[in-house]
Amino acid sequence: MSAVEAARRDGSPGAPADEGCRASSLEALRVPVELSARVPAEQRGSGRDDVRLLVTRGPAVSHHAFRELPGQLRAGDVLVVNTSATLPAAVNGRVGGERVVVHFSTRGEDGRWAVELRAPGASGASGPRPGGPAGAVVRLPGGRELVLEEPVGGGLPGGPDRRRAPGPAVGARLWWARVPQRVPELLRRYGRPIRYAYTERDQPLSAYQTVFAVQGADGSGSAEMPSAARPFTAALVAELVSRGVQFAPLSLDTGVASAEAHEPPYPERFAVPSATAWLVNAARAAGGRVVAVGTTAVRALESAADADGVVRPAAGWTDLVVTPRRGVRVVDGLLTGLHEPQASHLLMLEAVAGREALRLGYEAALERRYLWHEFGDVHLILPDEERNAPNCSSNEW
Repeated sequence: MSAVEAARRDGSPGAPADEGCRASSLEALRVPVELSARVPAEQRGSGRDDVRLLVTRGPAVSHHAFRELPGQLRAGDVLVVNTSATLPAAVNGRVGGERVVVHFSTRGEDGRWAVELRAPGASGASGPRPGGPAGAVVRLPGGRELVLEEPVGGGLPGGPDRRRAPGPAVGARLWWARVPQRVPELLRRYGRPIRYAYTERDQPLSAYQTVFAVQGADGSGSAEMPSAARPFTAALVAELVSRGVQFAPLSLDTGVASAEAHEPPYPERFAVPSATAWLVNAARAAGGRVVAVGTTAVRALESAADADGVVRPAAGWTDLVVTPRRGVRVVDGLLTGLHEPQASHLLMLEAVAGREALRLGYEAALERRYLWHEFGDVHLILPDEERNAPNCSSNEW
């Protein structure tokens, strides 16, 4: 089974057909700027796991420390984790006399890279900048350069074509660029982790790696950290394993997801190994729960599942966008960060939790002043075992 077949078994993967399932009540919420986590948890407290854990089970909401996660799971559960390592994907450059920051997003099959050019800010973070123009030469450190060729529109070369191409503003943000030199070497020597203005300062690359991160042999990885797994420590993993919770690794290399843009993700590389497929299928057959650690793990796992929820080994590109209308076939629960109310990720959270449960959880997070973004607190969504979650076809939506 090819990755394209896995990601497209429904027909159209795009979010536009699901606009009627958007959580308009969440879009009306506003997250105060002071609730953005500005530094990693270990700089605010005693360690990475020194964050809070919001737990929702249907309409029930409870509040915990992340160290209490083992008490929320049970023997036979499987945590699906993304092992993609974070790249130092931000590099300074110049277009003529203009200083820019280049965010390297994704390598296409034809050797080009999807990149975003951003304007450097006074704090060291970068801000939005109009994309292009075509033919622009971006000078990079060490005498290197790249050439912008065309906006990213209908898909990735060698990957699936998007059935619903992004709008003009999206196409202008990411551009295909020809890069003569090997990008992994360029990033290792001159790059730094991508960061946005809500963070206080640059952090070392180690702050953006999870305990599960494995660098690809070809230098591949994620432009931005698969951050839901960041609070895990080796000690916590060992405790979970000792309680009978199993870990199933997969990989999905994330592209850039600029904080100012909330469009659905572009196609991304993923791989679900045979051991993970077997473990997930066995757990489901035995009545265990499959809990994805991060939206990237959901996207990869659901891309490898057939209509009956059977997971098979798969690798390649996925353009799957999980929405309430599409639903989830394998995932029972989700551990994730707190997302902006306008973020497209919330469609996936609705598919797992249901709209009302998600609304109650986010209102509780705001009331209790949880922290947002990659260095912030986390949200565990577990199934309401007393009733079935609603879907878009019910009168509750």
